[in-house]
Amino acid sequence: MDRIILCSASPRRRELLNKLIPHFDTMKSDAEEVSPYLRPHTRVMDLARKKAEILSPREGELLISADTLVYRKGRYYGKPEDYDDAFRMLRELSGRTHTVYTGVCLRSKAGEISFYDRSEVLFMDLSDEMIDRYLREFAPFDKAGAYGIQDGVVVKSYLGSFDNIMGLPTEKLREALVEMGVKNVY
Repeated sequence: MDRIILCSASPRRRELLNKLIPHFDTMKSDAEEVSPYLRPHTRVMDLARKKAEILSPREGELLISADTLVYRKGRYYGKPEDYDDAFRMLRELSGRTHTVYTGVCLRSKAGEISFYDRSEVLFMDLSDEMIDRYLREFAPFDKAGAYGIQDGVVVKSYLGSFDNIMGLPTEKLREALVEMGVKNVY
């Protein structure tokens, strides 16, 4: 591939992709994050595909798009609308286990690969004061579930990929990049 484009404005996804590929461009993809699918893995893969479809790849280009969501007992926790929504999410997740799903789509003129990863996350028991302080100090309003695992504050433990919880499962992405013919993948 002559040019790799990450279809995301997320600084976390840029950081994660940079672990695998030294040079790539970024371009925000404004796909509407609404999906009719009820199963979380299908939903994140569908939204990742929609983000890649908006930006049609040219010859020699590879588009990489992703979507992450937090899921617990039939409820989706995307990016919070505001402070109150974030507070509600963190209170509902406090002391409980939830699942983080990230769907990824790699798309070029030659073809497409889509996959997802999932990780289990257990939150610490959070008091209202802890939630308020976390929201004010870390402002995780652009993150699914209103938190960032990399902050090291609200997560007690996890099973699975740390990078997946951050928003891009680098372990599975590495394999897909090689399959798509990308050279010099770390």
